[in-house]
Amino acid sequence: MAFGTPGRAIVVTMFLTAFSGYTLAADEDPLQDFCVADLTSQINVNGFVCKDPSSVKADDFTFMGFRNAANTANTANGFVPTPAFVQQLPGLNTLGLSILRSDFAPDGLNGPHVHPRASELFFVVQGKIEVGFVTSNNTLFSKKLEQGDVFIIPRGLVHFQHNIGKTAAVAFAVFNSQNSGVERLQNTLFGSGIPDTVLQKTFQLDEGIVDQLKKTFTP
Repeated sequence: MAFGTPGRAIVVTMFLTAFSGYTLAADEDPLQDFCVADLTSQINVNGFVCKDPSSVKADDFTFMGFRNAANTANTANGFVPTPAFVQQLPGLNTLGLSILRSDFAPDGLNGPHVHPRASELFFVVQGKIEVGFVTSNNTLFSKKLEQGDVFIIPRGLVHFQHNIGKTAAVAFAVFNSQNSGVERLQNTLFGSGIPDTVLQKTFQLDEGIVDQLKKTFTP
């Protein structure tokens, strides 16, 4: 097929290359009914190797860990996540989907963090939760949610959830990836080994404050 001038051909090639990369930006589509993860396999792939279909059971597609509330009493921020990712629910492998239960004590906080590989649908089933995300041009979108409300958080944007009610709150987060990933800003910045001089200059902090923050957030 001729595209006319060489310049136009180059433009078309660049467009097709860019579009192809965009379409592969999310988890790849499955090529069979299911690919239950073999969590014992030593083979390294982008995801998990499929278990032999003859050994697959209904339990591979079942997770019962959301039945009871998590204990938030001994947590620093009053927040406990209970994940149903592929490691807990092997049947999710290759399906581009995962879910997380979030339990909040009164004033409980899931502080600013990022999911680099997934957008998030946040659904409140109990309590009152303020949720928000910040765009790449530093605009905050936030909302106070109650039971039955849903909020969408686009992929890769900094966001938070805070229980603003006087009682415990519960929400579920659904991700369009079997492994959304999470980067908590305080741990990423002060617990990853970024040089002190970089942090001091970036945040205009004294050396002693940076040292204290590193001690607080180093794993």
